Amino acid sequence: MDYGILTEPQIGGTYAAQVRLARFCEDNDVAVFGRSDHYLWGSKPTHATDAFASLAGLARDTTTAKLCVLVSPITFRHPAVIAKTAATIDEMSGGRMILGVGTGWMEAEHDAFGMELWPMNERFARLEEALQYLRAAFSGGGFDGEYYRLADREVRPRPQNLPIIVGGGGPKKTPTLAGRYADEYNQFSARPDALEERFDVFRKAAVDAGRDPDSILISIVSQAYVGRNDAEYSAVIEAAAAARDLSRDEFEDRIGSRNIVHGTPDRVADQMTTLRELGVGRLYVQILDPLDDVDTDALARTFAIIRG
Repeated sequence: MDYGILTEPQIGGTYAAQVRLARFCEDNDVAVFGRSDHYLWGSKPTHATDAFASLAGLARDTTTAKLCVLVSPITFRHPAVIAKTAATIDEMSGGRMILGVGTGWMEAEHDAFGMELWPMNERFARLEEALQYLRAAFSGGGFDGEYYRLADREVRPRPQNLPIIVGGGGPKKTPTLAGRYADEYNQFSARPDALEERFDVFRKAAVDAGRDPDSILISIVSQAYVGRNDAEYSAVIEAAAAARDLSRDEFEDRIGSRNIVHGTPDRVADQMTTLRELGVGRLYVQILDPLDDVDTDALARTFAIIRG
């Protein structure tokens, strides 16, 4: 298993803070710096930067970390814009770009910026066409769908090796699309039985599409509330609970029901073993704090515990 971080700059994150965390990845053997693609968070103004513009900067301000958007809503950009931007960043970074795409979901975000959030069925239909369009744009050939069209001609620049992530939490449609089109299938942490059901759907879809499911990376996004001993873990979990106006028991029940990474090293090791047995090959540690506030020493300790 390898590891990444998933930052949420819409909560608050300057470009300088993203550089700092991407370089943390490079200095601490964390394979991927990931960031979400959102334009706002809640009702208060936050320093919400653009995902692709930020990753283009990181392509030149870093040297080894893979750079991932996890995920870009198809409601934000036409697939031609996604394809061209991602291929350009891939060239700028020397082949380090990873492209995640999804349906989009935050209604308030779309309302605030005047963007249309299509009905769910249409979003999934558009997502499938967008994935076919991206495959055609990256490999050569055309595409003619109900919503999108690409002329049958070579599109340049061609990415060196640009993985496509299909990400989302649904039990049927998302894993099916991942099995058909993705290089990486990503979803948020959930109970092992729920993950197993979704992974079964994903694997069947891959086989039905003539693909080897073992060639497609499965990844999980999870927060991490860990400590090197009981006292350190208690301090971490009680602070997190207090920030949400919950008791420790309420918060532990909440994260336990979603199988979010938490505990002292022995418990975390058991969780990692379960994920590996399910076929998970990458864990993204999700950061839900303003990026300027992230303590990289604490983050390094978190990864040390997760790695075991």
